[in-house]
Amino acid sequence: MRQITETIRQNYDQLSPSERRVAGFIIDHLDDLATYNSVELSRQCNTSKATISRLFRRLGYDSFKQAREELRRLRQSGVPLPGSMQAGVSLVDRHFASEQQNLQRLAALAQSSQLSDITEQLAEAKNVAVIGFRNSYPIALHLRQQLQQVRASVRLLPQPGQTLGEELVELTPDDLVILVAFHRRPSGFRTLLNTLQQQQIPTVLLCESNSGLMAGGKGMVLELPLDTVSAFDSYALPMSLASLLSNLLLHHQLEQGRSRIEQINELYDLTGELDISY
Repeated sequence: MRQITETIRQNYDQLSPSERRVAGFIIDHLDDLATYNSVELSRQCNTSKATISRLFRRLGYDSFKQAREELRRLRQSGVPLPGSMQAGVSLVDRHFASEQQNLQRLAALAQSSQLSDITEQLAEAKNVAVIGFRNSYPIALHLRQQLQQVRASVRLLPQPGQTLGEELVELTPDDLVILVAFHRRPSGFRTLLNTLQQQQIPTVLLCESNSGLMAGGKGMVLELPLDTVSAFDSYALPMSLASLLSNLLLHHQLEQGRSRIEQINELYDLTGELDISY
């Protein structure tokens, strides 16, 4: 996106008083500016729609609508946009209020049949591969570690410094691939997704809201909000979902899962890998 704040600062001396009022509002509300229309923006700034239009033309846009759409696309693609402070409300309070709202959305999602279907697939798959890149890699790693305590044959891909081709060649339609793919994905991700579908390998895709992935395609998709009150995404929900899926699988096959956990704990005792003295 054009550096809108820098453009405002460079042209600030040439702005009229009403345009300066709008410019100040823009700088203070980059995080939620995309939620306003021109009427609401003019009302917030106590100015006219004509002033709004004139200012955004000065900033290099055809209209406020064009700038708003660009902000939305950037936020959805994961570009950090610094937020502003609300009078009398701390950033910490706003952060946890946002987290609670996101958790409520996950709770609503959990009431659907999707999680039951995914749990069934996790239980029945011969092998499970969990794939994650960039910011999604730690979530994929955590999910794999949790699932591996409940069932056998769970792999994390790609291994550091390795490519995927030699790993994917072993997958069959009897397996399951979980793709942890939150935004700012590598450029070849859609090709990977299409390849798995062409090979008829079942997939579960975890991604952000309104991702546009797998539209009309096969496989299951769970879209999670990563929204926060300021620049950086929150991955609290993906981590919560990783825990939930693992617990659902455990309770789906409780006897088998408990037996495996006991075997793992016995090996911990034999190897002395973990300090469990406290």
